[in-house]
Amino acid sequence: MKTLRLLLGDQLNLQHSWFKQKEENVLYAMFEMRQETDYAKHHIQKIVGFFVAMREMADTLEKNGHKVIYYKINDTSNKQDLGLNLTQLMLEFDITHFEYQAPDEYRLSSQLEKICKSLEITHEVFTTEHFLVSQDFLEKMFQGKKQVILESFYRTVRKQYGFLMEGSEPEGGKWNFDHDNRKKWNGKPEVPQNFPVHNEVSAVYEEIKTSACAFIGEINTKDFLWPINRSQSLTVLEFFCKVALPHFGSFQDAMDQKEPWLFHSRLSFALNTKMLHPKEVVEAAVKAYKKNPQAISLAQVEGFVRQIVGWREYMRGIYWWKMPEFAKLNYFGHERTLPKWFWTGETKMNCLSKSIKQSLEHAYAHHIQRLMVTGNFALLAGIHPDALDEWYLGIYIDAIEWVEITNTRGMSQFADGGIVGTKPYVSSANYIQKMGNYCSNCFYEYGKKTGEKACPFNSLYWRFYEINRPLLEKNPRIGMMYVTLNKMSDTNKKELFEQAEKYLSGIESL
Repeated sequence: MKTLRLLLGDQLNLQHSWFKQKEENVLYAMFEMRQETDYAKHHIQKIVGFFVAMREMADTLEKNGHKVIYYKINDTSNKQDLGLNLTQLMLEFDITHFEYQAPDEYRLSSQLEKICKSLEITHEVFTTEHFLVSQDFLEKMFQGKKQVILESFYRTVRKQYGFLMEGSEPEGGKWNFDHDNRKKWNGKPEVPQNFPVHNEVSAVYEEIKTSACAFIGEINTKDFLWPINRSQSLTVLEFFCKVALPHFGSFQDAMDQKEPWLFHSRLSFALNTKMLHPKEVVEAAVKAYKKNPQAISLAQVEGFVRQIVGWREYMRGIYWWKMPEFAKLNYFGHERTLPKWFWTGETKMNCLSKSIKQSLEHAYAHHIQRLMVTGNFALLAGIHPDALDEWYLGIYIDAIEWVEITNTRGMSQFADGGIVGTKPYVSSANYIQKMGNYCSNCFYEYGKKTGEKACPFNSLYWRFYEINRPLLEKNPRIGMMYVTLNKMSDTNKKELFEQAEKYLSGIESL
């Protein structure tokens, strides 16, 4: 029997049981395809990163004795479509059995199911052996319950794996140190320097340009700062645990217009392509903490563990439980198009300008920049969630739909009406000023609510709550906002709402 095994671009797990032994009659297939580059307009670093990492994986498999067929983006034999490429190989190599690892995107899962229904040969689906819990774990845990609660899920997985546990109790007597993870960074301690990964990717970049793939963003092809194989990914993990983890928790929500990375791990691309396993990442962080508790406090490491064990796995569970309906949810009925400056960063709002330009330069922004700057503005302005999904999916190197859409449509835009989060994450300029330094040199004045140069976030914030009263007023987590709003004078409210409408009508020139 000749077996064809498919490996997708985010299935770069060298530790998978498939590779434990060389099998003479097994052929591995990997494809760079316009199907994947063109369904959204991606950042050039994202396309380059995936292609280079896929090629590294293929080379490693061949060096280890496995048989690999690899189609590059410009190969003449490449049909640029998953089904057509698979059919071609099955005929060419007289394949009698087909195997693939379950995709993490609903789109690809549906496509492969359809492909397999048309096959006249046997086929089998395998797990990627990557996540901490099964695809349906969350659904089974909360089936029939009124509310899905992240904290309950997080504690359950912590107990299951024993991460930061003392018997059945959390280490330090607390499950969550979130209140210790909200410090503003004022230049001290120093941000880690000498990042250990520097790649030359000019050849792949030129191939992509020749292919005529559409893309956005910038790239330094002589100094590509993302890991492209497992060895580099482990090096980045070691670097994070040694020099950034000691301050990660304290400053994970901080923002700085000159420091895009701060103390974040830069491991999301390696994790989401499966070059690293979440369990080994968590264990490495916990080991570093245990080895040097004087330098790394429990609050620092728990904040990191929560992102991997809690949030990442939780979002994946929501995705597979609620798709495909989740991708159509629009709780507030928002219809406004995305301002053109979201693609350039050319806006007078400094927080948005810097966050967007950083994203275009590095294909990266950390979770608070995504949630409380770009996402916050989009929600307050009433941007259609489809437009924002497309933007987030395209601009970030770590954006794969299972993790992107749950964070964007759910957490950021509350378009799901409360499945992911219990309240909308919106704020006035006060939060942005509190957590970063964007406001210090902005055209607008963060303390002004109305009048010339009043920060748009302020009036849009109160307008958002006013127009969404029927949907939000009974939410117990935001009752205080309506108490404050109700105490405002009619004159004050009129000025705020008129200011907001003025900004929205001229949104392209903000």
